[in-house]
Amino acid sequence: MFHLKPITREAVPRALEKAERYRLLNEPSEAESICRDILEVDPENQKALITLVLALADQFEKGSSVHGAQEVIPRIQDEYQRTYYAGIICERRGKALLDQGGPGSGFVAYDWFRDAMELYEKAEAIRPAGNDDSILRWNTCARAIMQHHLEPGPQERSELQLE
Repeated sequence: MFHLKPITREAVPRALEKAERYRLLNEPSEAESICRDILEVDPENQKALITLVLALADQFEKGSSVHGAQEVIPRIQDEYQRTYYAGIICERRGKALLDQGGPGSGFVAYDWFRDAMELYEKAEAIRPAGNDDSILRWNTCARAIMQHHLEPGPQERSELQLE
């Protein structure tokens, strides 16, 4: 077993830049690793938490679970950002399901997109002045639903019929 080497607090700004660069280079697992190193020395670093959420969400298409990204959300201190990035997780999960395809994936993707839209509406209500990011994301989800003709799945029967 290896013991991870800690970075110094002075290295955090540079490490954050690297994590963002790796995300932009479509290397989310490297960005995730760097964010985890940052959070070891600065557990409340909001930029690292947000970058970690995004790096984890970038990995949904490769089959990563949403659970890890959702666990980070409560650590984000700002209510708007917490709500907005929770929406990002749902939206990205919906997109990943569409890309993966399979039986019923459209129904499940629809549910994830609708969850994202609800979160974006909550974020919109508390957004900072001049910040329409939640509206842009809501519109993206709505367009995905319309473009792919997504709809809710059939309602499951809540009662079992017994003879």
